[in-house]
Amino acid sequence: MPALLGSTALGFAGVALLLPVAPLWVLHGGADELGAGAVNAVMMLCTVIAQLLVGRTLDRLGWRWTLILGACLLGAPAPAHLLTDDVWAVTALAAVRGLGFGIITVCGAMGVAVLVEPARRGRAVGAYGLAAAAPQFVLIPLAPWLTEQVGYWLVFTLAVVPVLAIPLALRVARALRAHDRPATGPTGTAEAAEAAEAVPRDTAALRRALAGPIAALLAITSAGGAVLTFTPSLVPDQTTVFVALLVFTGTSALSRWAFGGFADRRGAAPAIAPLLFAGAVGLAAIGTGTASGSATTGGVLLIVGMLVVGVAYGGLQNLTLVHAFAAAGERERSSVGTAWNVGFDAGTGLGALAAGAVAAAASYTVAYASLAAVTALVGAGWVGLWWRGGRASAPRT
Repeated sequence: MPALLGSTALGFAGVALLLPVAPLWVLHGGADELGAGAVNAVMMLCTVIAQLLVGRTLDRLGWRWTLILGACLLGAPAPAHLLTDDVWAVTALAAVRGLGFGIITVCGAMGVAVLVEPARRGRAVGAYGLAAAAPQFVLIPLAPWLTEQVGYWLVFTLAVVPVLAIPLALRVARALRAHDRPATGPTGTAEAAEAAEAVPRDTAALRRALAGPIAALLAITSAGGAVLTFTPSLVPDQTTVFVALLVFTGTSALSRWAFGGFADRRGAAPAIAPLLFAGAVGLAAIGTGTASGSATTGGVLLIVGMLVVGVAYGGLQNLTLVHAFAAAGERERSSVGTAWNVGFDAGTGLGALAAGAVAAAASYTVAYASLAAVTALVGAGWVGLWWRGGRASAPRT
């Protein structure tokens, strides 16, 4: 598990450095907000494509070479940004990085499910989430500041860091090969395991189990995609941007870790709707801040909104994954890991693209108001499930 957490941290460090800076780089080259949003959107689209293919890649290459491939695709293209700030070229680099990111995210989520038994999975998901969020906490606010103080070249050079995870990938692969054995049935016999495998797969039940948590994940990660892509452009004062991003990444990292214990004790589902509503309030505060005529008022609203959205963003990452594992069952842990990661990255890319399109056509205020409305609507859907059909009608943990 420590090697898995270390390789996760290195992979996400590479992503965190470029998530806010690559859009700034194409804006520097003359692109508009839609072009800037498209950079991260294409990265996440390719992330999703890779996530859907990870199972086949593991079958062909095994854990070791799959993890090495992911690290290389994610980190190696970063220095090539120094050659051009053309939006098409940067978007092509983002596509390659997205393929690597898709591999490491699915392998990481599957690794947690393989290495940790269900009774401790909430805390394990929290630790995995902290390993993913800690680099973002430091590097997402720091990266735009470094570009202003030192230059883009430093960030593009540092973003090769996922390649350093290759030695850890070898240890992770050995641990996963040792643990990833077919689970036995209640009697603990091989015959019971074979009998369990013979049970027909209920894909309709799997879709029902995953629909709720993935919808919640899509809503909050769309908000996160917009925040991570466009916060450096919301206000001219880079100190305010630094503080706002630090608040967002810090609260999301702590929340993702802290909600692990809550999920183990109380179940994940009860906190999902409240966090969605909190996220909607935070997005509304950010949107109001962008419309404020006062730099001081706008900055305060931005930071407060980022604090609230950060709590929802981090907490829901943990709760939706734990909830999905519990609702779908142990036999579907591979499908859950893939579906959750697809939802996470599809939401991030969709949020960046949609917010960029709305901002280019109208304003950032309208973009954040739209995201707030969608997030609140999904929260209302969760409340409706509980009221209309009781706990039996909603996905259960």
